[in-house]
Amino acid sequence: MGEGNILGHEPMGIVEEVGSEVTNIKPGDRVVLPFTICCGHCWMCGQGLQSQCETMQVRHQGMGTALFGFSKLYGEVPGGQAEFLRVPQAQYTPIKVPEEAADISDERFVYLSDVLPTSWQAVEYAGIPDGGSVAIFGLGPIGDMSSRIAHHRGHRVIAVDLVPERIERARRNGIEVIDANEHDDVPETIREMTGGRGPDSVIDAVGMEAHGSPATGLTQQVAGLLPDAVSERLMSEAGVDRLNVLYQAIDTVRRGGTISLIGVYGGMADPIPMLTLFDKQIQLTAEFMNIDPVARSHSA
Repeated sequence: MGEGNILGHEPMGIVEEVGSEVTNIKPGDRVVLPFTICCGHCWMCGQGLQSQCETMQVRHQGMGTALFGFSKLYGEVPGGQAEFLRVPQAQYTPIKVPEEAADISDERFVYLSDVLPTSWQAVEYAGIPDGGSVAIFGLGPIGDMSSRIAHHRGHRVIAVDLVPERIERARRNGIEVIDANEHDDVPETIREMTGGRGPDSVIDAVGMEAHGSPATGLTQQVAGLLPDAVSERLMSEAGVDRLNVLYQAIDTVRRGGTISLIGVYGGMADPIPMLTLFDKQIQLTAEFMNIDPVARSHSA
């Protein structure tokens, strides 16, 4: 982050002014903004990969599309925690909220900016077969909503978390939940629940902040104390994530299954058990929120 950077990842607000080429929205419209800034007409956007928009790629960093309120890695575009927000690519990026939901106090539509499409895509990328099973690690906003979406679509859902309130909430929604505090071997517990084979798919909704990786956690803390130039190089060339949940996902999923990575990882030198991935014929998918089709159709 640079001095003076404005945060604000997923804004929602009312349009004040529009540029001359913006015809899809007008002043007074209420809109939600995904954090990905995209043009809607390049080849990548045409593939439904708005997070890789070729018009807005941060090429000098070798990264995908620019993001609102993020670091220089993704363009340092000012975010929504400000009185006014300038929106690049406004002919496509904003999602207009339906007229019948014009009450600005109704905050449910902010989920269209990130949480809902991200969670939906996590389930899509998991490739769960009809009537199949999925284990979801993490019941934060994304994991919780992924569990609801998978359950809604008729899949068997087994979720894992450490926080009592999250566990209870998921159980109220009809989700089978494992309290990781009570089980020494979570993958083995899930295999026992799935006939000894493991679930068809696993969604990692935790990422690099996973518990159970103390050495890596210490490395991240040390990196944060280093001078900026040294820290940046360390994270871009030798960064290491807390991989405890990813390891458990690899152990948990059945042979020939799919792991959907939705939790954020940022390491460049992560030790991955390639032999196990190869031997178990695991399909590994990773997603960085793309906004079609759910958000734009308001089908939620």
